[in-house]
Amino acid sequence: MGITSKQDQNSVVAVFSKHSGAENAIKELKDGGFDIKKLAVIGRDYQTEQDIVGFYNTGDRMKYWGKWGAFWGGLWGLLIGAAFLIVPGVGPVVAAGSIVASIASTLEGAVVVGGLSALGAGLYSLGIPKNSVIKYEASIKAGKFVLVAHGTADEVTKARDMLKTSEAEEIEGYEPSTKVARVA
Repeated sequence: MGITSKQDQNSVVAVFSKHSGAENAIKELKDGGFDIKKLAVIGRDYQTEQDIVGFYNTGDRMKYWGKWGAFWGGLWGLLIGAAFLIVPGVGPVVAAGSIVASIASTLEGAVVVGGLSALGAGLYSLGIPKNSVIKYEASIKAGKFVLVAHGTADEVTKARDMLKTSEAEEIEGYEPSTKVARVA
């Protein structure tokens, strides 16, 4: 799977300071009929010397433990794809959903997007312009959770409307013309 150009993708990004806000927003989108295959969530996991952080696969489902183990485990059961990565400059990152295939393609060397990390290339593939990718990587580095809904203009409008009532501290929409529409 290659990187889709930002000109081909509509997306809306919501930033949450708490994992519970991101989890509730995903459930609301799912219950509202949004295609969960078009959702991605990325967050930073914390490592401490007292806590074990890791993951394992027992066949068809990956298990994860650590500070946010229950959160990520629940999302991995809901969304397609899961990844735990150590991103230079960001640290340990956990991702679930549609962004995972793009990150994997980048890591496998199939795609290079000038100057972006594998995480940044994954965000870019979901329709987020390069200049905004850096902002979302900084949010993740600061311990926040980034939720991306992408798809057609109608699908993204529906997701944006549902996210307006979420606990997001910031919501931005991106259209193929690359103009940014600040929502909240």
